[in-house]
Amino acid sequence: MLDSRLWQRLKERARKLYEENGGSHRMDHVERVVALAERLAREEGADLKVVKVAALLHDIGRGEEARSRGRVCHARYGAELARKILEEEGLPPDFIERVVRAIRRHRFRGEESPETIEEKVLFDADKLDSLGAVGIGRAFLFAGEVGARLHNPEVDLKKTEPYSSEDTAWREFKLKLSKVKDRMLTESGKRLAEERHRFMEEFFDRLNREVRGEC
Repeated sequence: MLDSRLWQRLKERARKLYEENGGSHRMDHVERVVALAERLAREEGADLKVVKVAALLHDIGRGEEARSRGRVCHARYGAELARKILEEEGLPPDFIERVVRAIRRHRFRGEESPETIEEKVLFDADKLDSLGAVGIGRAFLFAGEVGARLHNPEVDLKKTEPYSSEDTAWREFKLKLSKVKDRMLTESGKRLAEERHRFMEEFFDRLNREVRGEC
């Protein structure tokens, strides 16, 4: 069902949609999530084909979310867009429905929580890409996209606004990314998240000391 030719067609269709996204959510992010999802699927006993396709298409709705300034949920919109793509490619209805549900439930602040092991694997794989060395890089990349400062440990982060000069990588870590490890749903995901979280804590501790001139 998911041969190399079909996979390449899906990748090319997805790539065109991801070109609309900001740098922190383009195809390189997706390829990392696919790799992580495949790893977790094997360790957790999930359906590899469902997980792989869902990971490939999980963020295709982000362009529409950006155009609507957040009024459109990229997870819900992307799920229906994925349904259309997979129906056009002639995939079985049951397979399509499992992929669609995983995409719809992958969002960190989503209204629906993941239920099946495939949905949990996609959720965890996507969140893992926001942690560790990659997570730090993406946080600074996003901060650059919105014109934020390099670092702002001296301000009350709870009083800062997103998409502003104060929306730094430090703010992203303290207000959001530091909580990700506690939201993981699979045992494999939890283990990897703990390791990546520790690395981020060490990095930002070092950054704070450097900014203060202590090292």
